[in-house]
This record gives sequence, C-alpha cells and structure tokens, in this order.
Amino acid sequence: MVSKMDTLDKQSYPTLPGVYLMRGTDDQVLYVGKAKNLRNRLRSYFSARGDGRAQIRFLMEKVVAIETIITDTEKEALLLENTLIKKYRPRYNIDLRDDKTYVSVRIDPAEEFPSLKIVRAVRKDGARYFGPYSSAGAIRQTLKEIYRLFPLRHHPLTTCKSRGRPCLYYQIGQCSGPCHGLISHADYGRLVQGVMTLLEGREDEVQTLLTARMLKASEVLRFEEAARLRDQINALKQSVEKQKVAGDQAGDQDVFGLHREGGEVEVATLFIRRGKLIGRRIFSLEWCLDEDALLSNLLQQYYARETIIPDEVLLPFAVADPEVLADWLSEQRGRKVHLLVPQRGDRVRLVDLANRNARESFRQRGSRREAQQNLLIELQQRLNLSRLPRRIECFDISHIQGTQMVGSMAVVEEGEPASRHYRHYKIKTVAGNDDFASLAEVLRRRLQRGLIEENLPDCLLIDGGKGQLSSVGLVLDELHLAGRIDLVAIAKSRVRANVRGKAVERSEERFYRPGRLNPITLRRGSPALFLLEQLRDEAHRFAITHHRKLRNKATLRSSLEDLPGVGPGRRKLLLRHFGSLKKVREATREELKQTPGLPESVAETIYRRFREVEAKG
Repeated sequence: MVSKMDTLDKQSYPTLPGVYLMRGTDDQVLYVGKAKNLRNRLRSYFSARGDGRAQIRFLMEKVVAIETIITDTEKEALLLENTLIKKYRPRYNIDLRDDKTYVSVRIDPAEEFPSLKIVRAVRKDGARYFGPYSSAGAIRQTLKEIYRLFPLRHHPLTTCKSRGRPCLYYQIGQCSGPCHGLISHADYGRLVQGVMTLLEGREDEVQTLLTARMLKASEVLRFEEAARLRDQINALKQSVEKQKVAGDQAGDQDVFGLHREGGEVEVATLFIRRGKLIGRRIFSLEWCLDEDALLSNLLQQYYARETIIPDEVLLPFAVADPEVLADWLSEQRGRKVHLLVPQRGDRVRLVDLANRNARESFRQRGSRREAQQNLLIELQQRLNLSRLPRRIECFDISHIQGTQMVGSMAVVEEGEPASRHYRHYKIKTVAGNDDFASLAEVLRRRLQRGLIEENLPDCLLIDGGKGQLSSVGLVLDELHLAGRIDLVAIAKSRVRANVRGKAVERSEERFYRPGRLNPITLRRGSPALFLLEQLRDEAHRFAITHHRKLRNKATLRSSLEDLPGVGPGRRKLLLRHFGSLKKVREATREELKQTPGLPESVAETIYRRFREVEAKG
C-alpha cells in the first residue's frame, strides 16, 4: 500500500506488523523501518512535526509517499527490513562501515587433521571460530606461539603428501608431521583440543596440560624437552598476566556503548571472551532518528554480516523489539543469545566502559577532523586549487612493453585513504605502448561515469609531468569539466650527483598545474606532501598488483589451458596435486600418470608438450 503525503489518511494504515518505506522525490527510498503495529509507529512520525524532535521533522519534510508491506510476524518484518535496506541502501538508514577489516581464527574438528586458518568471514559450516581480532598481523604472531605449543599442520594435506619428506615446519618442531604418518589421530586430536582450549581463554587448563608434559619428560630424562616446555609455560603465564580482566563471566559478550552529538553518533563495541577484553570496534555514523531505532538498526546490520555472535549482547538502553532481536540472533547463531540492558554489577561496568570508549573516540575524531581540514586548506593554498580537495583521485598505468596494460585509481577522501573506492581499468582501445592514450582512456571512462552518477572528484592527481598533464587536460576540455575539477601532476624527484660528482642529491617532488610554467614544490616532510606522495604510491602499487595478476593468469593459461584435454577442472586437479605450475612442468611421465583422476592419455600429452617447450627453449 502506498499513501501520498498530501492526501494522507493516517487511519488507512494497518494495525498489523510489517515494514514501511518512506519515499522522496523520484520515488527514491529515504528510509526503511519495521513496526509491530504499523499505524501506531507511523502516527508517531506525524506527531513529531509538532514536538521538539527536529531530526524527525527534518526527515518528514523530504517524504512525499509512504509504502507499507504487511508481514505475518515481527520476525518476518525484521528479515524483510534487512533485505530492503541491502537492496535500496536508503540515505537515512545506517551505513555501517568502519576503517578496519576484522579477522577470526577458524578450525574444523571434522577434518582428518584439522589446521588453523585466519579468515575474514564467519560461515555456518560446522567449524569453530574464535575472535574477532582487529589485527591480522598480531593474530599471526599469536599463532606462531600456539604452533610451538601445539604443532598442528600448516599446509594442505594433499600438498604435503606429494612431498618426499616432511616440510621445514616439522624440522623446526612446529608441525607434528601428520601428512607422513608421524603422529596418530588420537595424539593429533589432543593437540587440536589444546589449541581450542587456549583460544577459548582457558589458559589454566593449558598450563596444567603443559606442566604434566614437562614432568613426564623430566621423568624419562628428556631434559631438553622439559626445559622447552618450562619456557613455554612461563611465556604463557606472562601473556595471560598482560590481558585485561573484564569480569568473572564465563561466556562471551559483545558490549555496545554510544555517544551522540547532534546528527553524529559514535558507537563502540567491546569484545569480551571468557571474561577478558580482547578488542574493540568503532563505528562513526550519521543518524537523525530516535536512539532506540538507531540501536535496533545497528544490531541488525552488524550481526547480519558474517561475524561471530556471542552468548550475551549488552546494550546501554533498551531497543523497541528486544524479544524479536534476541530470537533472531539465537536463530542466526544456532544457540540461545541474551539481549541485556544491565542495571547492576560487572555488566553495568562494562557498558560504562563501552560508553567511555565511544565518547573518547568521538573526541579524537573531532581532533583528527580538524587536522584534516587544515591539511586540505594547506593543499588548496599551496597548489592554488579552485576548491577544497575533499576527494582526490590519482591514476597510474602499468604494463610490460605494451602488454597486459591496466590502469588504476586510488582515492583520498577528507584527507584519508578510501580503499573501498579504488578501481582497476583494463585498457580496451589502445594498442601498443602509449601511456598518454591509455591514461586518457581511463580518465574518460571514469569521468563519463561520474557525470552520470553525479560523483566527480574535486581534484585529479596524475603520476607524471607536463605531458600527462596536457593529455588529461584535453579529456577535461572534451567533457566540459575543466572548470569543475582541479588538475595536478606529480613528477618523481630526481637523483643526481652534486657539482663535484661525489655525493648523490635527491631533488624535491615537483607538482605541475595547467597554465603554470614552473613547478610547485611543497615543504619536505610536510603532511600535505606526504599525503600526495602516499596517494601516488598507492595508485602505482594498485596498478602493478593487478598487472601481475593478469600476467600470471595469462602465463598459466598459455601453459595449461591451451593443452588438449585440460580444462578448468583438470587444471585445478594438477595444481592441487603438485602444488605449483613449476612442479607440473618438472613432473616425470610416471608422476603425471599417477595423478588421481587424470587419464593416462592426457598425462602423456602434458608430458610431451612440456618436453617440447624445453627443447625449443
């Protein structure tokens, strides 16, 4: 049902559960919400015109129509709301983003010999997941320590079994060699149990286990092993002592705190695992509606993603539909989840801590925003730009002698890298080694799309000198954008000998602007110079990475895909069995014929083709 605002009859809305879509001009969806009683919920928006909730009045001034969709239950309304938010991405719903990608540790006890993996997605696959952790580098370092205590395998079993002897990890005592039958299933299972016990935070049990192993080793006079276990126990104790104890709770908790000033909201989430604080996550949001709707939307979007759901979710205040949310979370997790607003004890202390984290993060963000504003003002003044460069895009071209030519775009928004907006471009219309024409093609494609989507940069940074500047200038003139987008070229610093030819000197980075003869230099070590250099280097790195990927793919295709009888399935089979393309090339006729699932005739063809290539080379 759709109602126009100018002829709205509030009594026409149903008193059933469902979802409502607020639409603006051009039928654009501005906001999606759910309600137990649609009529009562929408009536609160209309009454808000006369009260002090300016944020709701601001939204309602833009709404020209409201569409309602009836559901049988509140849970169905919640699921439909999530689906519609993903579909329409409404402006006034939460856009849940942060500046970090969090990781988890996965182990699947159902595997023959389970191994540890660092993953970014939590799936319903029967495996155990631990985390989340904010730093992939830090958790890799932690896993190194775990492997010294519990030497699980590192590589795929098929890869290890194809080797003639155990890998280097076995030689240094960080793998137990299950691929070569050097440990029984029962003993390996005990290692797996020890790893999961440690990742669950039950360090006391792990210390007891290691102490027993140390005493047993000393009894049979294996003193070196006993000393190594003693050192591991001491290292584990020191690690445990450094952890902050958050409470006496045995289960896992996610604790949400919130700080709001006007339309800006800072949300902090603390991760408590078995009573220990292992990390936090910060979200910076824009929100113009009530806080209970904010928190409800936040929980739905956060836990609808592939993330770990704990035993308890602690909130600073109640949401409108706690039972429905708790039921949905329990269904997502497969076990009971409690949604709590604590009133006393350790849980209240944790929520207060989360609120303080949100407040401090908001304060720091304000200071950072002021520094970024000053940085943008300095760039505008030093480079004589027509506008504040809130969005700067840098482009680069990568190739080898005109082959596999690709372009890249790296982006800075409000003085900070915006990697989600990075893009690759495969050169389509340029033949041969012509960087100027390739750059013009990439810019033309980017700006034509930007005109359609009304998403243009404030400033273009080009890696090159006056030649690249002129090439891009022609594209801006062609699209009538010369007055709307500032253009800057950055030329790499020169390395030259001094007048005596003894010492090497490095010149400053030079910046060129249209219509200006002499280059501009920025103060060495200045934040403005560092930002532009970093952006240029990011575009270069992004282009080279994609170019190498295409080149490796082309090499793989020319080596395997062109062989008769070798399609995608058999190519994967060969790489999985031998571990690399190099080993496939070096394999003997007998080794190829022993590959499971590969016909002897195909193995013979592969062997002969690679021998012919060797003879020609």
